[in-house]
Amino acid sequence: MATLERMEIERIGRRNRYFSEELKRQKVKDLERNLVTMSELCREYQVSRTSVYRWIYKYSKNRKRQERQIVERMSDTRKIKELQDRIKELERIVGQKQLLIDFKDKMIEIAEEMYQVDIKKKLSSPPSAGSGNTEKSTRTDSTGSTKE
Repeated sequence: MATLERMEIERIGRRNRYFSEELKRQKVKDLERNLVTMSELCREYQVSRTSVYRWIYKYSKNRKRQERQIVERMSDTRKIKELQDRIKELERIVGQKQLLIDFKDKMIEIAEEMYQVDIKKKLSSPPSAGSGNTEKSTRTDSTGSTKE
């Protein structure tokens, strides 16, 4: 019952619309090149599939050449939209990771100030001395004297 009422409201709300030949030709061309799907076209311009098929019958170059056109389910438009959504998701993840890195850097700075220890190596600071002697290895005995 609800669907009948909705259909009646849609029928009353619909008006006859007229599209230019140029628009119809362009949309048929987009369909032929798989830039848009039949469903997307119908939804965007609020026209029936029958109307779009009439446009194809009238304006398609393939019809004039007696070629059969197969309408693809997945259009380039949909692929592009999915890729753009994927890019947005990856940018969001990168943003979260950057916030985490910034947070950790700040925590290291606070710890360095609090404990007066150089935790993070700075590029401008000179390298540490390390063990120093790399020519000969020396051993110490239990008394602390070195032996070679």
